[in-house]
Amino acid sequence: MKIRTYSSQTPPSIVKKLQLLLLVGMLAGVLTVLAGCAGNDEQQTEIGSLQEAYEKARDSVARKNYGRGIQIFEAIQARFPFSDLSRQIQLELVYAYYKSGNNEQAIEAADTFMRENPIHPRVDYALYIKALAYFEGEPGFTERWFRRDMTKRPPEGVGQSYGTLRRLVDRYPASPYSADAEQRMVYLRNRLAAYENHVANYYLRRGAYVAALNRARSALEEFHGADGNVRSLTIMAAAYEKLGMTDLAEDTRRILELNFPNQ
Repeated sequence: MKIRTYSSQTPPSIVKKLQLLLLVGMLAGVLTVLAGCAGNDEQQTEIGSLQEAYEKARDSVARKNYGRGIQIFEAIQARFPFSDLSRQIQLELVYAYYKSGNNEQAIEAADTFMRENPIHPRVDYALYIKALAYFEGEPGFTERWFRRDMTKRPPEGVGQSYGTLRRLVDRYPASPYSADAEQRMVYLRNRLAAYENHVANYYLRRGAYVAALNRARSALEEFHGADGNVRSLTIMAAAYEKLGMTDLAEDTRRILELNFPNQ
């Protein structure tokens, strides 16, 4: 094959451009090689030793550097998916996702762990963290600043959290997380009952007495023992009265007086 050459008559400007392009191409090749080497070194540093990488990830999470911990845990899982630490790393990721505020990932990771390991001794822990990811805590800055009533806000995620905590307590009563789960259930039960009463009272004020009665009765039955039970009975009595069911209204008031004499 004949190699094309350039004569001395080739314009200098073209020769300079060709030389520049050749130089740029050589530099790009060198940088690519160096980047590949650096990437390999970094990967070896991170997950070359499974135990060392695991400890580094745990240390990152302990120092609240959740993003770094998640990054290393995920790298370990990708390289050693069937290691002895695989299940433990799954749980570590559930916690790290939750603490980093990635609640959807935490819930998904918890569900995956429980689906793949239904009889694992730490299923209770996965349930607990899943419930926390759903859990709605104390009022945020906006609610406190403007003194907003949380009972008027739809309890997003509260029902899922309550159901998950109930599952934990029912299935694992001896779990070290059951006591805290029960305390959180008290708060969530009150929160859910309060919202149901808010909706029932809305119907009552709008003249939708049957809807008000059904909503208040549902709150009373489903969240028995909640602080809002008094309010539920009061709404039920008022709804019966408006519907002309005076006997049922009187019965409801007697139940209210019997169970809550100081109200």
